[in-house]
Amino acid sequence: MEEKEVTKIVENVISGLHKVTAPSVQPDSSTNQKDNVRRVAVGADHGGFKAKETLKAYLKNLGYRITDVGTDSTESVDYPDFAVKVARKVASGECDRGVMIDGAGIGSSMACNKVKGIRAAMCYNVKTIINSREHNNANVLTLGGPLHSADELCEMVKVWLETRFTGGRHWRRVNKIMEIERT
Repeated sequence: MEEKEVTKIVENVISGLHKVTAPSVQPDSSTNQKDNVRRVAVGADHGGFKAKETLKAYLKNLGYRITDVGTDSTESVDYPDFAVKVARKVASGECDRGVMIDGAGIGSSMACNKVKGIRAAMCYNVKTIINSREHNNANVLTLGGPLHSADELCEMVKVWLETRFTGGRHWRRVNKIMEIERT
């Protein structure tokens, strides 16, 4: 993607063409969620490569530190290979959150969720994006690159990175999800 195209996407999002923003929810005192997400792992298969490149440039422009785990072209690859790399970067603590883009987001979500400590959410609109963070404390987002415009993808990821886990009654449910991998 040309730098001019990325710049136009960033300008559109910043200038308010996308009116959707994350709600300003203040987590309760029991929330351990980091206040400031800065390190983001991104990955894609061949179907999500172009979207990943756009997203990577957009997030860098917003000040995020990006770890790109591949793929590096539109040549056919297997999405689980890259999904697990994203998930491991997050599970190890090397990155605060991760974003994986494939054709639909479904398979990558399944692969990411096999990594201990990962709560990957396959989202398809801003409502599911916000829910995945506020209620489920998702730490990896999977998306279907071809299913969204570049502007939509950038805005969805921006909202996801800015939305905080609300804690409270949701801790009980998140802990039950995490208990499943311990049994």
